[in-house]
Amino acid sequence: MRIRVLFVCHGNICRSPMAEFILKDMVQSRGIASEFQIASAATSTEEIWNGIGNPVYPPAKEELARHGISCEEKRAVQLKKSDYDKYDYLIGMDTMNIRNIEKITGHKGGKIKMLLEYAGSLASVIDPWYSRRFDDTYRDIVTGCTAFMEYLKKEGKI
Repeated sequence: MRIRVLFVCHGNICRSPMAEFILKDMVQSRGIASEFQIASAATSTEEIWNGIGNPVYPPAKEELARHGISCEEKRAVQLKKSDYDKYDYLIGMDTMNIRNIEKITGHKGGKIKMLLEYAGSLASVIDPWYSRRFDDTYRDIVTGCTAFMEYLKKEGKI
């Protein structure tokens, strides 16, 4: 049974695709990529036009590239109600994402958490759209994804 993870942020062009590709890189480097299905989505449609999502925001893409991670084909997609049943973990980047995930899916808690909760923090992943600090966002996401992997290990899932 594959572990299905969906990262979610507002527009799906910065934080959630960064998390998607950072976690994909982590599981690939551990040789366990086949045990995972990892994706990302937006709570809004702001970055989706006529059904076609915008690509990853260039500075986010550049930050990933600095760490040897590619996100070439990724385009923004919107979170759907059905994603709650499709994924084991719906991981938001901040409290507004969590509220919107709950609103869209009709579910609260359980498999819906903020990324940094896995690292024992209620802090939000810094939104680089506003901070312009893509390096800080990268660091936050690596911290959260590392803690998420530790959580899965502790739970006996990997």
